[in-house]
Amino acid sequence: MELDNPTVIAEARAVFDRYEDALMNNRTEILNEIFWADPRTVRFGITEILYGIEAIRGFRASVKAYAQRVQRKVHITSFGQDFACTHLEYERVGTGLIGRETKIMVRLPETGWRVVSAHVSLLAGQDPGRA
Repeated sequence: MELDNPTVIAEARAVFDRYEDALMNNRTEILNEIFWADPRTVRFGITEILYGIEAIRGFRASVKAYAQRVQRKVHITSFGQDFACTHLEYERVGTGLIGRETKIMVRLPETGWRVVSAHVSLLAGQDPGRA
């Protein structure tokens, strides 16, 4: 299996960039399109735990606007021709809060690249459970 094929990385980056633009401009139809339309799709957000595309679409429909953010670092890894992970470290505009986002993407024969799993979180100031 080939790792980090430049063509695959570029394709994943194009989906990543399209998603970021849609997020910052609250283009729900594009955000929904980028996710796999399947009950097995998962998205863990800052305040939500969503299983299945219908839950994800329901959440998206409730959002008036997303917090603006600035990308600090983007890291993409590809595995073969049809699987990639994107990792984003970002800073929320106006708050300085640092966030992380991971997307697992798969190239599906019928639809092309789709996010099958995503996780978004904000960096805690301190971990109270860590000694």
